[in-house]
Amino acid sequence: MSEIKAKLNAAVKDAMRAKDKPRLSTLRLATSALKQIEVDERIELDDTRVLAILDKMVKQRKDSVEQFTQGNRDDLARIELAEIEVLKEFLPQAMGEAEVEAIVQAAISETGAQGMKDMGQVMAIVKPQAQGRADMGEVSKKVKALLG
Repeated sequence: MSEIKAKLNAAVKDAMRAKDKPRLSTLRLATSALKQIEVDERIELDDTRVLAILDKMVKQRKDSVEQFTQGNRDDLARIELAEIEVLKEFLPQAMGEAEVEAIVQAAISETGAQGMKDMGQVMAIVKPQAQGRADMGEVSKKVKALLG
């Protein structure tokens, strides 16, 4: 079992003991998303895949916050923000901009990328290192800026 998945399961039990319903709800959403993929694909998830799923869940909630804020539904936006905070506990420490740039620069020199046509090769190297630790949209913009 993946280490992150084990931490999630332990956190579910702790939230149940503490009777923390909002936290428990968010944790159950995460564990059910992981279980759904395991059942559908008949695999045991590793930490890399778990991080990708949790990262996707955080991104979905950020999009929801934006939409709720535009629709003047601050009550719903607060709920989504609370869920983001719970999910972020299981993601690794976020990377700083300088660290992201260093990884991108290293990937560019490793692949010998010359222009935008080589972006896929660079992203293939950068993504496993930055997944769950940086917003991949921002990483992509950084790669485009450095290659463009």
